[in-house]
Amino acid sequence: MKIGNLFGGDKTTLSFEVFPPSREGNLDELYQAIGELVELSPDFISVTYGAGGGTREKTVEIASTIRREFARETLAHLTCVQATRDDISEQLAQLKEEGIENILALRGDPPKDKEQFVRTKGGFGYANELVAFIREHGDFSIGVAGYPEVHPEAPDMEHDIINLKKKVDAGADFIITQMFFDNDDLYRFRDNAIEAGIRVPIIPAIFPIFNYRQISRIAALCGAKIPPRLRGKLERVSERNEEVEKYGMEHAIRQSEDLLENEVAGLHFYSMNRSRHVIRIIRELPKKSFENKSVLE
Repeated sequence: MKIGNLFGGDKTTLSFEVFPPSREGNLDELYQAIGELVELSPDFISVTYGAGGGTREKTVEIASTIRREFARETLAHLTCVQATRDDISEQLAQLKEEGIENILALRGDPPKDKEQFVRTKGGFGYANELVAFIREHGDFSIGVAGYPEVHPEAPDMEHDIINLKKKVDAGADFIITQMFFDNDDLYRFRDNAIEAGIRVPIIPAIFPIFNYRQISRIAALCGAKIPPRLRGKLERVSERNEEVEKYGMEHAIRQSEDLLENEVAGLHFYSMNRSRHVIRIIRELPKKSFENKSVLE
């Protein structure tokens, strides 16, 4: 099923993100977590890969397994990093062969040994170019990234929204946001997108906090700010993970409740290949928040 067909009416989607583990033996742990997440009846599960495309093959393998073994729709990430047009064509053919119909098209972050993104010779420099290529070379539903707090490389929100519209105009069906912790940033971003003529669904992404050092590092990398009040709480208990988790979960639950009250198209959770935190959040939300779950047909 194409994710772009899920939206409409009172439907609110539920989805999770996982990533290929860096250690080979951790696949069993990942599949155990996925099995537990599937009990929440998600509409789809997205599978990312690391900077530089180093786990690209694992992404396809995991996405295919989710679809085949867990009977859930999958969203495979695809980036421009270190990939030519021929490479992308091969990847599209492989995804099609595995029955994967949904792609999250991203420019991608630079490899760890590079400070800036550099267009691969014979490849793409921007996500909108990748979206257009996918649209021309396969029957996929295409998602793209949105940045409630502005992309780190964009000079301001206005320019960032212009770039987002280029991706939508190139053929994107929906938008999944970068993580954020202040819902006002999401609502402002959504209003600006609508004003710019963007009409595709925008799905906010939630990052449950359970480790202070981890979230500080990730937030700094992607340019997400932690609200002062929440940061103050976390800093006071930064060495006590159980209390960090407590405050992080409380914030994620309140954030999710507020988003649902403000009629978002769906909620997308960064699972970090764990299930317990996400399960707790979902169970705290109103039972009617996610109805008419779609299963793979």
